[in-house]
Amino acid sequence: MALSPMMRQYLEVKEKYKNAILMFRLGDFYEMFFEDAKVASKELELTLTGRDCGESDRAPMCGVPYHAVDSYIGKLVSRGYKVVICEQMEDPATAKGIVRRDVTRIVTKGTVTDITQLDETKNNYICSLYILSDVTALCFADISTGEVSATTVINDYEMNRVINELSVYSPIEIISNLDIERYSKLNDYVKDRLRASYSLQDDNSFDGELAKARLRHIDLSSLFYVDEYSPVYPAMGALISYIDRNLITVNFEIKRFDVYGDSQYLKLDANTRRNLELCETMRDKTNKKGTLLGVLDKTCTSPGARLLRRSIEMPLINQRAIIYRQDAVEELYNNFILRDELAECLKEVFDLERLMPKITYGSAGGRDLRAIHDTLTIIPKVKDLLFDTKSTALCDIRDKTDSLEDVVALISASISDKPPFSVREGGFIADGYSEELDKLRAIKKNAKAFLDKMEADEREKTGIKTLKIGFNRVFGYYIEVSKSYKDDVPEYYIRKQTLTNGERYITAELKELEDTVLSADDKINTLEYNLFREICDSVSREAERISASVSALAYLDMYLSLATVASENGYVRPEVTLDDIIEIKEGRHPVVERFVKDGFFVPNDTYLDTGKSRLVIITGPNMAGKSTFMRQTALITLMAQIGSFVPAYEARIGIVDKIFTRVGASDDLASGQSTFMLEMTEVAYILKNATRRSLIIYDEIGRGTSTYDGMSIARAVAEYTAGKKIGAKTLFATHYHEITSMENEIDGVVNFHIVAKKKGEDITFLRKIVKGAADDSFGIEVAKLAGVPTEIIKRAKEVLRSIEEKAPEKVGEKKTAEEIQDINLNFDDYFGMEVTNKLKETDVDTLTPIEALNLVYQLKQMLK
Repeated sequence: MALSPMMRQYLEVKEKYKNAILMFRLGDFYEMFFEDAKVASKELELTLTGRDCGESDRAPMCGVPYHAVDSYIGKLVSRGYKVVICEQMEDPATAKGIVRRDVTRIVTKGTVTDITQLDETKNNYICSLYILSDVTALCFADISTGEVSATTVINDYEMNRVINELSVYSPIEIISNLDIERYSKLNDYVKDRLRASYSLQDDNSFDGELAKARLRHIDLSSLFYVDEYSPVYPAMGALISYIDRNLITVNFEIKRFDVYGDSQYLKLDANTRRNLELCETMRDKTNKKGTLLGVLDKTCTSPGARLLRRSIEMPLINQRAIIYRQDAVEELYNNFILRDELAECLKEVFDLERLMPKITYGSAGGRDLRAIHDTLTIIPKVKDLLFDTKSTALCDIRDKTDSLEDVVALISASISDKPPFSVREGGFIADGYSEELDKLRAIKKNAKAFLDKMEADEREKTGIKTLKIGFNRVFGYYIEVSKSYKDDVPEYYIRKQTLTNGERYITAELKELEDTVLSADDKINTLEYNLFREICDSVSREAERISASVSALAYLDMYLSLATVASENGYVRPEVTLDDIIEIKEGRHPVVERFVKDGFFVPNDTYLDTGKSRLVIITGPNMAGKSTFMRQTALITLMAQIGSFVPAYEARIGIVDKIFTRVGASDDLASGQSTFMLEMTEVAYILKNATRRSLIIYDEIGRGTSTYDGMSIARAVAEYTAGKKIGAKTLFATHYHEITSMENEIDGVVNFHIVAKKKGEDITFLRKIVKGAADDSFGIEVAKLAGVPTEIIKRAKEVLRSIEEKAPEKVGEKKTAEEIQDINLNFDDYFGMEVTNKLKETDVDTLTPIEALNLVYQLKQMLK
């Protein structure tokens, strides 16, 4: 049996989108068939039915109502499916033959335009990777806000730098010119950590000229990190092409474009972001509680919340830019009345960053325009409140925000105060805006009055006292005249129906009224929609002005949040300098102090430089607070460089270019790496990438191997870090007390320890950092606190005494910083050893040609 015309139409569309779930509009439902129906019914918990498609078997089918389709699309997309929307392109009531249908939207994780499906506090990024032999260009876009950012990084063997940039934006979807499976670490990061959708794109998609053409309306003169030959343009071209293909009916419109380089922001690798728990905890990526963002976020608006998150992810390294922010925070910090009044205003601000693109994409409604109106009416109040401010940043916000009175007046005059949800419902254009619309509404509302007046007028003109106007569903409106007045009927009356007792007529005027009344609803809806599109076009033409004001309000919101947090938590303004000193007095961990049970966090001092105190060795028992102390130093430094006040009595922060952390580890069995291998890989990365201006945190180096091996590696790493090749400010926590002798042997190394008080068999952690090395690690006492059985504790003490009696005396030898370069374990040789080990592990007799080529490529990258 042949397929039905509708099913043939469906299969023709489905053939073009085999790897997507096709939602096919049939009347008031979007239907799915065959395998799509089976998948959707399971994922969306829909009833699976069937439909006779013209063959012997019924096609599996399920569907969702058209008015609720967005929520179902969101669920499918969030679970990694691509969804294709096939819409009815003509009215089924007037269509000749089968209704014409066409694809109007393709929705993927990175191309969602329905803002109800997005997290309002974070951007929804899609990323393009343009991987060349020695460099990779990365382009990130959030189509819900129109933001685009791009950069280039030099490739290394494991694509660590690419991973680090991905960790900044956490894109939810990635496209690339090369299959990322050839880069195992990058592939694992994308699929396991980011859990991003990934697709390979044709080389022709990477068209730099398309990107340049799309950027013609944007001033690129201030971009220092890109020239006309930059690979960021092909990367961006592919992203634009991909988004346009998904949007179909409109093109992606770029509101803001930024190209940044290594020297623009503080660099944080993926491990450091994870260890410091900046915006997500290691245990729960969906909850900001327990993160630095969770502490600092007191924002009132969605754009402000997203800006604060980006600022934490990308701290500044320009002193003037940092002080610019600090001045604004300080002025708000010192004026709590202004803070409260501004906060009350900002609470009324809608998410215009995401509402404006909806207008561009044609998905906005009357309520969206009203939200724009209501937000813009807040701006004059904000400008008034900022009238007497002194800081440059707040003055810039006051002066650069545009009240957009013309846009406010247009929306106020054209859109009703409480418009319906859908623009297809009608009733959202305000009375008085359109004379034609008002007339149609009046006709619809007063149709009986019009007919009564016409009836009276006709009686008077004809002299027929029994004339009446009526309505019949079959014949429509008519003038009925009894037979006794038949000869009095004027010539312009047109006979319509003959009755037993009279005649029914129609006139041109009555026919016109009939057409007007009967089609009033359709005409009203069509006219309202056309007027709405005109209004949207007018508002859209002012997008640049609106975007500038929204951006200014977002910065104000961020400054207000930082000032509020500083006031509530007792933070101080740090002195941000260009020297190499980090000096913190009575510093506190911004997150941990919020969760201290007794309400009192023990503050500690920190002093680091690149001279006499460049490597601080910290000893002391587990659980005493070493890790907290080191992390708080890193977080305070980072907070200072985003322009925030910091949790301390006083702080002086010399700007750092990078922060590295080597903190804890667990086996990565999926990639075949042990704890120790992960640890050494991270250490090697730090040693290759750290500079004199960096801040490094090492927490327990060498714990994953034998005692003597681990102690040797820990000492060698400490010596190399303190030496000429790096010489960075470093905190080095260790349980190897033997290496504390470095203080007397190497310039720039100093010892500190966490104070613990032992009384009999008990131990109390005072959580205070003091100068000098610890004389005991208290490991057995900590085991006792953890609840290890008493007999094991007793036996451990016996074993410890036996070992201590046999241990040889430890002797150190004085070294200067210059002599450190000659240490036995030279980490420059480490990478040569890597190549050798890789060759030894490879069975060349079993390699396929492509595997051999890949191996050569890997070895070449390792040697680089």
